[in-house]
Amino acid sequence: MSKANVRRHILEKNKLLKEKEKPAPNILSKHLKRVYPIGLQRSSSSFSLSSLSLSLSQNSNDSSLTDCSTPLAHKISLALRLIAPHERREAPVDKNLQQQSQETDAGELKRCNWITKNSDSAYVAFHDECWGVPVYDDNPLFELLAMSGMLMDYNWTEILKRRELLREAFAGFDPNIVAKMGEQEIEEITSNKELMVAESRVRCIVDNAKCVLKIVREFGSFGSYMWGYVNHKPVINRYRYPRNVPLRTPKAEAMSKDLIKHGFRLVGPVIVYSFMQAAGLTIDHLVDCYRHSECVGLAERPWRHI
Repeated sequence: MSKANVRRHILEKNKLLKEKEKPAPNILSKHLKRVYPIGLQRSSSSFSLSSLSLSLSQNSNDSSLTDCSTPLAHKISLALRLIAPHERREAPVDKNLQQQSQETDAGELKRCNWITKNSDSAYVAFHDECWGVPVYDDNPLFELLAMSGMLMDYNWTEILKRRELLREAFAGFDPNIVAKMGEQEIEEITSNKELMVAESRVRCIVDNAKCVLKIVREFGSFGSYMWGYVNHKPVINRYRYPRNVPLRTPKAEAMSKDLIKHGFRLVGPVIVYSFMQAAGLTIDHLVDCYRHSECVGLAERPWRHI
């Protein structure tokens, strides 16, 4: 054999040895690129499994990852299962922890965000004792509807601070008595500087009382008529932020139209929804407010026919 042939033989043999020592292509990495398109991130020593786990969980709906129709796909599937995070099981809700979340750092009960340290005590008491509590009797419902109508001129705090005076002036908001008020009674209420209710508003309350009596004759009670709009069961909402609480809803709009049809005044959709919130036809306490669960408990009681 010539020297040239010997040299060529040695070169070909070395080439074959190098090809045998060359590592096989990483098939797993090739397929992982589909589920982790931004590439695997390396730390100083190993892959970032936390970022990989996130990617896998986000792509868990990809049916191609679970197709084991071929041996190669089966091996890839097994490899993915080894590095995928274990399925998490939600721990049962601890009522004590839930109650703690409804308390502030100072140990006080957590209320809806619109109740602040500067809120008037009358407003706080209304939130804690009345707002969202289902009301069924005719007189309290008529009172809340009249007070909601006053929101055209005042806010809840200003109205609530005069609540007892208003009850005294309007005979406990008994529609049977208010409907019979004449010019003298209307003038006395209007001239009361502590009440600060305009004559047009007083006449509106008197006229609405007459409408309540018509409703009673037609439906049996004012409560049955009002609660019929929510199928005699409070609407339970689970809002987290004040911005989620609406000013009006389709139910409030429907109720507003029908009230106007029956002759009521100062009953626009926004006023009607404020009435629904106050009378507990809808529960809009924020979910982290301590009153939410309490009002929901009251709302889940069987309907009490009047």
